[in-house]
Amino acid sequence: MIKIKNYIIKLLFFFNFAFFSFSSYGQNMDEIFVGNKNAKVEIKIYSSFTCPHCANLHKNTYPKLVNEYVNKNLLKITLVDFPLDIAALNASKIVRCSTKESSILLIDEIYKNQNNWSVGNKIEEVNKKLFLIANKFNLSNEKLTNCLQDQKLEDKILNDRINGQKKYSINSTPTIIINEKKFEGNLTFENLSKEITKKLK
Repeated sequence: MIKIKNYIIKLLFFFNFAFFSFSSYGQNMDEIFVGNKNAKVEIKIYSSFTCPHCANLHKNTYPKLVNEYVNKNLLKITLVDFPLDIAALNASKIVRCSTKESSILLIDEIYKNQNNWSVGNKIEEVNKKLFLIANKFNLSNEKLTNCLQDQKLEDKILNDRINGQKKYSINSTPTIIINEKKFEGNLTFENLSKEITKKLK
């Protein structure tokens, strides 16, 4: 897991006020989730798009949870933005400028291609690579550019991060919350499955 340091939060807010305009172009302010919203068990996954451990969880463990529990209406999985840097923040914005129907698929693609887009000498290089991924989901460069300048959307993402850290004492990513309690074990499918099974009884 990647440990969070206080200066990262300061850095995010520095970029917040230094580089982004105050226009509003966001579309999806609602929670992003899969599964039955009334399921007995809910998992919240707090993650950053530039976190390798988050990508590993999403690519390897998340599909198993979907197959075993979500597809059987036993589990709701909510994906919560917890950006650790400006690149992750921009990726979160782009996801939320997609439609509700395509947001999960876009998240899949972003994590799948993390090693390709998350590396760059300048944030403009990272943005360009993110745009190429998002273009596959009918998001134009014009819309994506406006999306990155969306102040309300940025505030929503950063506030979710701050609230999550306060409420659940999050100090690393990914962090998993099961029925409002922080899961402290190793984030393997086996461990999570045992905990979900207990909650389902």
